[in-house]
Parts: sequence; C-alpha cells; structure tokens
Amino acid sequence: MENRDFRRMGRSASVVGLGAWQLGADWGQVSEADAHATLQAAVDAGVTFIDTADVYGDGRSEQIVGSFVKDKPGLTVATKMGRRLPQEPANYTLDNFRAWTDRSRANLGVETLDLVQLHCPPTPVFSSDEVFDALDTLVQEKRIAAYGVSVEKVEEALTAIARPGLASVQIILNAFRLKPLERVLPAAAEAGVGIIARVPLASGLLSGRYDESTTFAADDHRNYNRHGESFDVGETFSGVDFRVGLEAVSRLRPLVPAGATMAQFAIRWIIDQPGVTVVIPGARNPEQARANAAAADLAPLTPETREMITAVYDELIRPQVHDKW
Repeated sequence: MENRDFRRMGRSASVVGLGAWQLGADWGQVSEADAHATLQAAVDAGVTFIDTADVYGDGRSEQIVGSFVKDKPGLTVATKMGRRLPQEPANYTLDNFRAWTDRSRANLGVETLDLVQLHCPPTPVFSSDEVFDALDTLVQEKRIAAYGVSVEKVEEALTAIARPGLASVQIILNAFRLKPLERVLPAAAEAGVGIIARVPLASGLLSGRYDESTTFAADDHRNYNRHGESFDVGETFSGVDFRVGLEAVSRLRPLVPAGATMAQFAIRWIIDQPGVTVVIPGARNPEQARANAAAADLAPLTPETREMITAVYDELIRPQVHDKW
C-alpha cells in the first residue's frame, strides 16, 4: 500500500483508508463483530487511516473503532465534531470543543486524539478567528494532536486552507464531483494541507452494483435523505439524481480495466488526482474492505480514460452539481 504524507501533521497514511460511518449508523445495521472483522480486513490489506465522527451512531462508531485500535500501534484515527448541537456559529466555542473532544477521547480510549475535524460547520465558522484560536488551544492542551475541517463547499475549503494551523481538509471528491480539482487540491498542495477524499463512490452509485430496482432500508440515508431531508443532499449520491447517476455509471463501465471492479476503478481515479492524501471509502464487511484497499494496486488510469470520465461528468453530472458546492 502506498503511503502519503500529512505534511502539517508530521505523519503519513495509507492512500486508501477506511470511512467508519457505515459501522455506526445511517447505512443499515452492522453488528460489532462484523465491524471488527471489517476493520481487521482493512488493516490486513495495508490500511492505516480510519475516519469516524462523534455522531456516527451517537458515538457507536468511535467506540467500535476505539476498541479495535487499542492494541494496534501505527494507525491514525481521525474523528469529527460539531454536530451534537444545532448548526449555529455561536455553538462553536472552546467550552463545547473541550466537551466534545473529551467525549471522543473517552469513546476512542485515548488521551490525545490524532486528528479532529470540524464536521461541516456553517460557512461563517470558517472565517472565525475565535474558532481557530480555540482549536489551537486544544492542541496546546494535548487533547488533540492536530485539527482539520470537513467541508461541503469549495469556498469553505479555500478559506480553511489559509489557516496556518490547519492539517487537513476533508471534501467530497469522486468522478461525480470534480469541482475540487480546479482550486482546492492545488491550494492544499501548495500549503502543505492534506486532502481526505470522502464519499468516493457517491454513496455506492459508483460501485456499479445498483440499478433502477435497487431499494434501501428505511434507516439508510440513501432512502431518507435523497432530497436533503436530514442533512446536506450532497452527502447522498453526491447530490446526483439516482437515475442520472445510473446512466453515467453505464457510460463509465466500459472504461473499467480488465480484472478490476467499477468501485476500484472509481477509487483509483481519486488516487490519481495530484494533492490527494487519502481516500476513505466505507465498507460494511471484510470483502468490501479488502476490495477497496486493492484499488491502490491498480495501475494509474491513462490520460485518455481520465478525459472520457470528464466528458461523462460534463454532459450528465456537471449541470446537476457543479455550481451547488
């Protein structure tokens, strides 16, 4: 597994990590035993970076990850905070940050959190000196080793990258979400800020496993959040209409190299983008975790293939999503 540097953190991570949202909630139920088996399969395949959040299953994901990593040195666990109260800038205070990180430290069973990210806060938060001063204080108090942000919008990422203490930006990046390539990835690379690419398979659309007859469980966000009923619609299928996404996948499928899956092809495309530090596909079972990690073994996609991916995006996807985030 290739490793890439988080320059401002002074540590490296496997280029394919594991997103642990599925292990907490909102994707249907995953038992603790299955979650541990999934984490073990990922680590056995070379994964050293795990991403979770304090609201995934109301802390269940953090607790599962914490119980798994306690005897496994060398792994980096990133968590997120800020969505335990209404999304109002006034709630992003040092006192709340201390309370939230103390809860995550307990859930994960550590004294110092490796990386804490603001979890898609309201846009004004990114311009608040007080917020970033508070984050610096958490580092000084050794509650956290480093901090980053998870964003919905390109402009939020660019504002955060200008902060000298920022270690990472987590942003939706996949073959259905190309806008970050224009300014965010170059700016992050120049500043030494790591890029964590999330929603790499557009909530599974880019896995190629779905068709028009596919249904999702009642507790799966791909059922209840298709129009942004519970959180930003861009988190579900990257904001792409399900049927349009299926059409785009049908056009991309002939580009998949022999011996690779559609999902591996989609992950490899992200790995190939200059400035990406780690991509964090989720997995609900060991087979998915192993297959995702194997995407790092594929040869880089050819320029011609990348051009054809962009052409599909420009025709079908760009009109739906490009100007929204």
